[in-house]
Amino acid sequence: MGAATFVEGEVASGVSLGASSGPPRRRRVRAPKYSLAIPSILWYLFFFVLPILLIVWYSFGVKNTVSGTGVPVTMTNKTLQNYRDAFTPTFFTVFKSTLKISILATFLCFVFGFPVAYFLVFKVTEKWKSIMLALIVVPSFTSFLIRTLAWRIPLAANGEVSKWLQDVGILSGPINVLDTRTAVQIAIVYNYLGFMILPLFVALDRIDHHMREASKDLGANRIRTFAQVTLPLAGPGIAAGVLLTFIPMCGDFVTATLLGGTSGNMIGAMIDSQFHVGQNWPLGSAMAVMMIGAVLLVLAIGGLMVVGVQYVLRRRRHIDIQVAA
Repeated sequence: MGAATFVEGEVASGVSLGASSGPPRRRRVRAPKYSLAIPSILWYLFFFVLPILLIVWYSFGVKNTVSGTGVPVTMTNKTLQNYRDAFTPTFFTVFKSTLKISILATFLCFVFGFPVAYFLVFKVTEKWKSIMLALIVVPSFTSFLIRTLAWRIPLAANGEVSKWLQDVGILSGPINVLDTRTAVQIAIVYNYLGFMILPLFVALDRIDHHMREASKDLGANRIRTFAQVTLPLAGPGIAAGVLLTFIPMCGDFVTATLLGGTSGNMIGAMIDSQFHVGQNWPLGSAMAVMMIGAVLLVLAIGGLMVVGVQYVLRRRRHIDIQVAA
């Protein structure tokens, strides 16, 4: 009798609790996780992917000589003749020169940019970091064209720099740098140095200082700490800096046009002349597609070389550990 009463009480309390709980909650509809990235994805597709696809599409067309028809490309008869015309000794000579300028300029940007980023992160107080970073970024607020054109003043044969070098006895005659590859090399390093410093600064700033201190406490000197701790941890910043400098350097045509002349011509200026001077958009598009493919190939080869070096170093370290054990 008592058990039956207890069961009835439990049932009654369960019914009362169920009645007081109210209606079930509605499930909230959540947006996809990538919804915040949709505007940037659309921007990327519209202003980057679509123009490249148009360039690829135009590369199979034919030059339209009829005036007043808008885009001077006819897509009625698609052909590969533009790629055949682009495979000329002149194209490969200019592209080879472009690669030399871009690779050397990227290396110089790293050589000059890494000490600056290292100094800002590990040697400058927090009070002065933002000020010095602002001094690095401020020149980028000026027009790229003006910054490049300004180099014609110090590099001029009759300029003040040339006269001063002759007065102090460093040069016996006026400098002859303008309209050469040297002028392009100097200006292109200056224009893209900031794009190397900023990623390196971010990568070095994220390094935990305790790891460097632990390396020194374990007996490593400054050089070994830099080579085995600081430099590997800065790898992502180095890769980002190389990509942000090398890729736009290969397509730069302003610097080569203003300072290079015929001696410092680059593939970007050659492609630009096909679009604006020759009005041969199909041939210029074919050259642009070939340039993009060649740049990606160079980056892939460089990436494989880096991976190979890292693999060899890991194997060597593993062998040393086994020998020491």
